[in-house]
Amino acid sequence: MMDKEAEIIQAFTALFYKKSWLEQGIMEAQLSGYKSSEIHCLEAIAKQTDPNVTKIAEALHMTRGAASKLTKKLLKKEVIESYQKADNKKEVYFHVLPEGQAVVTKHDQLHQQFQERDHVVFEEATDEQLTSLLNFIETYSAHIDQAIENQKDKSLKQTSSIYFDHVRFFVDKESKWRYCFLVDNIMKFEDF
Repeated sequence: MMDKEAEIIQAFTALFYKKSWLEQGIMEAQLSGYKSSEIHCLEAIAKQTDPNVTKIAEALHMTRGAASKLTKKLLKKEVIESYQKADNKKEVYFHVLPEGQAVVTKHDQLHQQFQERDHVVFEEATDEQLTSLLNFIETYSAHIDQAIENQKDKSLKQTSSIYFDHVRFFVDKESKWRYCFLVDNIMKFEDF
């Protein structure tokens, strides 16, 4: 019999995959022309005050180089613009243009539709159940955040295997190296 820890992790993983599969086609159809990383970059820029490459990289858990590449793509698509402050000509900041804001708004609307679709399940749970579940998830998330920080402190090779423009490397059940990448929080897998 599987122990509870493995059963919980497997259940969260299966739920994530099912939800991702269900929403993937809708996201791709509604937001065609934009990669997930570009949409999330637009969101990070829209939600911050005076965002620069460093702030964007931190918000998206990626390198400054990856964030810089994303901003260049978005500048080329003319959905953001760059600017400098009069008192600091060295630093470059970004602002979302109306077309970029339309993408962010559509993305938010899709997530709202998905949340409304799933609301019926949350209505059936008690506040105590939801609070308990949320507390567990926050504790587990903090544990994983610490593990990531510990891994970052190791070699550059190991760190780059954790974060590289929304790519995650891992070993699957058969001990075969694979990587997964996020496309609008939807994991796609390829052999490494």
